[in-house]
Order: sequence, then C-alpha cells, then structure tokens
Amino acid sequence: MEKKKELRKRIALLKTLHKSTITHQSQSAEILAALETHPAFRAANIILLYHSLPDEVDTHDFIRKWSTKKQILLPVVVGNDLELRVYTGPADLTPGAYGIEEPTGTLFTDYAAIDFIAVPGVAFDRNGNRLGRGKGYYDRLLPRIPSAYKVGICFPFQLVEEVPAEPFDIRMDEVITQQ
Repeated sequence: MEKKKELRKRIALLKTLHKSTITHQSQSAEILAALETHPAFRAANIILLYHSLPDEVDTHDFIRKWSTKKQILLPVVVGNDLELRVYTGPADLTPGAYGIEEPTGTLFTDYAAIDFIAVPGVAFDRNGNRLGRGKGYYDRLLPRIPSAYKVGICFPFQLVEEVPAEPFDIRMDEVITQQ
C-alpha cells in the first residue's frame, strides 16, 4: 500500500513537470492514433472508453469521432461503483462525480458484449499492471468484463519500471503510450 502511495506522489510530481497544453494535446493525439490503428480496436464493435480528466490522455474528441462508427460506452460513478452508459453525443453529457462529464444515456449491462476497453491510470508497467487513483473503481469493474481486450493508455512519464500489484489486480493486455 505504501509503495502505491509513493508511486502516486512520484507520478504527480512528474505530471507537474510535463504540464504543457501543447505537449498534452500532441501526445494525446499520438497515443490515440496508435490506439485507433490497433487491430483489437479496429475489430471491436462495443468499446468502453473514459471521458478524461485534465491530467489524463485527452479522449474527448476521440469519443466524438468514434461514436458515429462504434457503440461507445462511458463509465458513470454511482456510489463506490462504475455504471456503464451508452454515449449518444456531447449534449448527453452532464458533470458527475469528480467533475467528470458523464453520459445520461441508456444503462448498459451486457458486459460480455464489450469487445475493447481503454483504461486510464496513474501509472502502468510493461507487464500490464496498473495503478489507479486509489478508489478501486476499475478494480471492481474489470472483473465483470473478462473477455474484453484491455488497453491502458498513458503518457510516457506514466510508464514505470514496476507497479506494485495485488493478486486481485486485473492486468492490461497491453499498454499504449507515445512512441
């Protein structure tokens, strides 16, 4: 637990050093360009994305772009859990927990139908281990979606040597960052 806290602090410090809007946007664009050419993404019909916070890979335009070609789901914080809702457009978003824009669309519960998940994180390692913000939302959600291809997306400074992993942690199938 202490190791995770230390890693979160270290990444927060690195984040302040990398805080340039231009860099953030160009790196986000490169990371998402790699994501959209990924064979598993290409083949997927139902995709779980996330509406990014200011310090995460910026997914806002990406969600709009792909929502006309694929069914996009976004998480909604409900208590200690994430509920999935269908994204139907920017007009459908409303500020939710933590100031994250959340969709008000139809509740989605057919977890087995989800083909692909892009997962945010504070840090990842090359083995696919993920460090979240510490609230456990994705730790509780991911086990319900075992068949989906899981990709962690992050900035280069978020890719670390080792993320301390617990037995219950779900590994990413792959981590995509800027080359």
